Amino acid sequence: MGARVRDLMTPGPIAVDYGQTIAEAARTMRDWGVGAVLVVQDHILYGLVTDRDLVVRAMAESTGPDAAVGPLSSRDLVGVQADADAAEALRLMREHAVRRLPVIDNWHVAGMVSLGDLDPPSLHAEPAPASAEISKAHDPHE
Repeated sequence: MGARVRDLMTPGPIAVDYGQTIAEAARTMRDWGVGAVLVVQDHILYGLVTDRDLVVRAMAESTGPDAAVGPLSSRDLVGVQADADAAEALRLMREHAVRRLPVIDNWHVAGMVSLGDLDPPSLHAEPAPASAEISKAHDPHE
């Protein structure tokens, strides 16, 4: 049996509120050393925003740092169960062309798993790393 997602994920996902500013979201990412944060609205998961979203969706469109971060977030989230095999997480990332997945445990977001967490050669038997294949695809969440 392969590695379980719960053993590879970053526990305790970092979240920002929908109404927080783009600048606050960027500082949160910097302070926690993460490239993505969950966006919540009224304590309910609303979406995910990445560092790339801040650049491509905000700065490139001249959205100021004081604008709300919520509208930048991707809403069509794909998650993976904490007890799933790492190969299942890689399959979901390929299928949906994403590099990060919220990890679900008992109906709660328990963490985040990224392609970098899953891509070591020891986790898959394919000749090319998963990152190469996923990078070729358009990523709606990044």
